[in-house]
Amino acid sequence: MSIDLNLLIHAYSMGVFPMSDGIDDDEIYWMHPEERAIIPLNGLHISKSLAKNVRQDIYHVTSDQAFVEVIDACAAPADDRKETWINDQIREAFIRLHHLGLAHSIECWQDDKQTGERRLVGGLYGLALGGLFCGESMFSRANNASKIALVWLVARLRAGGFTLLDTQYMTDHLASMGAVMVSGEDYAAMLHQSLVKSGIQVSLSSPLSVDSALSASSLASAPADWGALDGEFLGSADFGKASSGKLILQSLMETS
Repeated sequence: MSIDLNLLIHAYSMGVFPMSDGIDDDEIYWMHPEERAIIPLNGLHISKSLAKNVRQDIYHVTSDQAFVEVIDACAAPADDRKETWINDQIREAFIRLHHLGLAHSIECWQDDKQTGERRLVGGLYGLALGGLFCGESMFSRANNASKIALVWLVARLRAGGFTLLDTQYMTDHLASMGAVMVSGEDYAAMLHQSLVKSGIQVSLSSPLSVDSALSASSLASAPADWGALDGEFLGSADFGKASSGKLILQSLMETS
C-alpha cells in the first residue's frame, strides 16, 4: 500500500517521520523522538583533512542527478549496517516526492581510472519543506564521500535560505560534523519557525491529523530555494578560476 503524500508531508511538518523494521518489511511506523539531532547551519565542523578533500575536489559532486540510485544505495545493506529502515513504501513515496520537487539528493562521483566512467561512491537524500531540510539517510563507498556530500548539503541549504537541518538521530559520524541534540520542545519551536518563515501555517498539535492546508503544490513554491547555490556559482566572478570545492568552503566561512 502506498503512503499518502499529504499525510506524509503533514507528518514531517509535525516532527513525525516513518520508518520500517527492514527493507523487506511491509509495515511502517511513525516516529516522534523526545530528543532530536540537528546540525546548526552555522555550526558545521570540517576537519583539516576533510577540508583538504573538499578543496581538492576528490569527487565530482552533483545534486538531483541520481536520486533513485542514492536512495537505493542508502537502503542497501553495508558493512556497518546489515539492515536498513527504508522499505518499498518509503522508497516509492520519496521518489514521488522527488518528482514533485520536494525530495532532493546530493551525489559524489569518482572517475574510474581504468574505464574513465564515473561511479556513484557516496551521497545523501532528504525532504525539503519550507525552510526545513530533513536529512533521511546517507551512504559512502569511498573515503569521506558521505562527509563531503554533507558539506555540500549545508552549503546548499545556507545559500538557499534554509534555517533547519534535521538529522533525526545522533551518530558518531554526525557528531563529528557538528550535530547536536535538542529537546523535543526546542525542536518543535525551531520546526515551527522554519515553516512559518516560509509562509507555511501549521499547528504544533495532533501530529497525524490531515485536516491541514499543507499540500505538495503549496510547499513546492516555498521561498527556500534548493537551487540557489547553482546560481550563486554561475554568477561568481571566481567560477572557473577556483575549484568548486574551494568556493564551497569559502561560502561556509561567510556569516549568514
